[in-house]
Amino acid sequence: MIKSKDIAALILCAGRSARMGDFKPLLPLGRDNFIERVISLYRSVGIENIVVVCGHEAQRVIPELTRLGVKWVLNEHYDKGMFSSIQTGVNHLHGQDRAFFLHPADIPFVRPDTLQSLIAAFSTGEMDICRPCYQGKHGHPPLISLSLAAVIREFAEAGGMRTLLARYAEKSRDVQCNDSGILLDIDTPEDYEKALKNISPTHLFNS
Repeated sequence: MIKSKDIAALILCAGRSARMGDFKPLLPLGRDNFIERVISLYRSVGIENIVVVCGHEAQRVIPELTRLGVKWVLNEHYDKGMFSSIQTGVNHLHGQDRAFFLHPADIPFVRPDTLQSLIAAFSTGEMDICRPCYQGKHGHPPLISLSLAAVIREFAEAGGMRTLLARYAEKSRDVQCNDSGILLDIDTPEDYEKALKNISPTHLFNS
C-alpha cells in the first residue's frame, strides 16, 4: 500500500480568474479561502509535499502560501494556459514521490475520502493514472504516476492535459466516488454565491 508520504499534491493557482472578476484563490470560503481549503484537504490525509504553481497575481498569493508553509513556484508563462503551469510544477516534484495529485485551486470541495480512494486504487500498481468519477463524469484531482513526468514535460500537442490523459486511457483507471465536489469548479460570481450557501456550520460542503 502506497502511503500518503509517497504522494505529492500539485495545486494550480496561476490563472487569471477572468470570468469571476476577482482572484479566486484568495476569495473567502467559510473560515478559509480557496487556496487554504485545498491545502488543508491534502494535509488532512497526511500529504505534506504540496507544490503550488503561481502566475497571475503572484504577489498577492505568495504571502498567503508563505503563511501556510507550503512550497510555491512561479510560472512566468501562465498566459500560455494551464498546461504550462502543470509542466512548471512537475519540474519541482521530488524524485522519490510515487505519484502526484493535480488540483486546480478553484475546485475546493473535494472530500478527503475521495483522495484516500484514489490512493488505494493507485496502490494496486496496475495503472499510471487514477481519475475520480461521479455519476459517470470525470473530475479532479487525477492521481498521476511520477513516471509520466518526463512525458508531461515534453508534451507539446494541442489540448494539453486533456489530450495526454486520452492518450494514456489504457493505463488509466476510473475510480467511482460519491463526491459531487470533484466536478464543482467555481468560475463565476454565480458559482461562488451558490458555493457560499452550501457551506455548513461545520465548514463542510453539503453535496
